[in-house]
Amino acid sequence: MFKRLTVFLYGVVCYVVFFATFLYAIGFIGNFGVPRTLDSAPAAGFVASLLIDLGLLGLFAIQHSVMARPAFKRWFTRVVPESAERSTYVLASSLALIAMFALWQPLGGSVWAVEDATLRGVIWGAFAFGWLLVLVSTFLINHFDLFGLRQVWLQLSGKPYTHLTFGTPGPYKLVRHPLYVGWLFVFWSTPTMTVSHLVFAIQFEEHDLVDHFGPTYSEYKKRVPMLIPSLRKRNVDDGFLRRQRS
Repeated sequence: MFKRLTVFLYGVVCYVVFFATFLYAIGFIGNFGVPRTLDSAPAAGFVASLLIDLGLLGLFAIQHSVMARPAFKRWFTRVVPESAERSTYVLASSLALIAMFALWQPLGGSVWAVEDATLRGVIWGAFAFGWLLVLVSTFLINHFDLFGLRQVWLQLSGKPYTHLTFGTPGPYKLVRHPLYVGWLFVFWSTPTMTVSHLVFAIQFEEHDLVDHFGPTYSEYKKRVPMLIPSLRKRNVDDGFLRRQRS
């Protein structure tokens, strides 16, 4: 019981670190409410700052990608309890982001600057919409499983972990990656676009989803666009999806 409780508390701590990092990221990217932001005043030369920033982004990308690989997970769960694997991934991702927040070197320069108050309000509204879409999308696909809490709760309760079935709730019927659509709104909805914003990019891939869900996800890829909803009406085979869940 002590081991189960320890793993559960570890998962809770990992989630708290993630959520604090998520909240800080809002201010970091939006340039408000935190001591160090994406577009703070440059403190070093452009080339040196660019190399540091690319290194930080590369570190996050490598951690995010390598730890998500099935082969790495199989090896890693020999070292840590399987129920704590997702929490550890979330913690590592959060620490990589914290390092980015702390060491990021603003690059200066302005690509565009919107002065009109009404248009700035619209842009900030789109920025808020992006964060809301990101958060809502995680709950639609099971927020607590995504960030490791479901796994540690099940092991505390003595219940076996069951994998989530594939589904397309809400915006997932329109685009395959509502999360990334949300991130695009977050990164591009800024009244003042700087070079730092252009460098601060995201990466995504679908290979592991196809490996995990097989024909189900392949069929989903054929029916649903990746990021931009299609204006052409699509016929959604709900019966097919129900059969895949059963």
